Amino acid sequence: MSRRHRAEPRQVLPDPVHGDLVLTKFMNYIMYEGKKSAAEQIVYGAMDTVEAKLKRPSIEVFHDALGNVAPSIEVRSRRVGGATYQVPVEVRPERRQALAIRWLVGAARARNENTMEERLAGELIDASNNRGNAVKKREDTHRMAEANRAFSHYRW
Repeated sequence: MSRRHRAEPRQVLPDPVHGDLVLTKFMNYIMYEGKKSAAEQIVYGAMDTVEAKLKRPSIEVFHDALGNVAPSIEVRSRRVGGATYQVPVEVRPERRQALAIRWLVGAARARNENTMEERLAGELIDASNNRGNAVKKREDTHRMAEANRAFSHYRW
């Protein structure tokens, strides 16, 4: 991998229904094999289900869920004198968002409802209420960072 300069982040267009950039990125994570329309159908179906169940704007629930899942600190491996330490570091905002989206999608796929729409809706509702597997993943990450706080002086 070239170290000359950082890869420039791609610009995505806001989604047609809510006009939200983050939702478009979320759809792109859901998408398999370039089937964007299928991903849109899943996400919008899940958003409709969430709105029907919670009687709140679904985009608000989506952003609450992302905020509850996004980690603020994580551990990175750092090799010092032959030993490898798990050093806690703060997470950059772009990575926070990417991890939150990835964990939400992963947790939704691991659920056992019948359709992906139902799984995604269930995980979004759970994450907005601070429970569910995606939130558990964030808690585990924070716990790991807290346990390794003694190695924080190895931060670079």
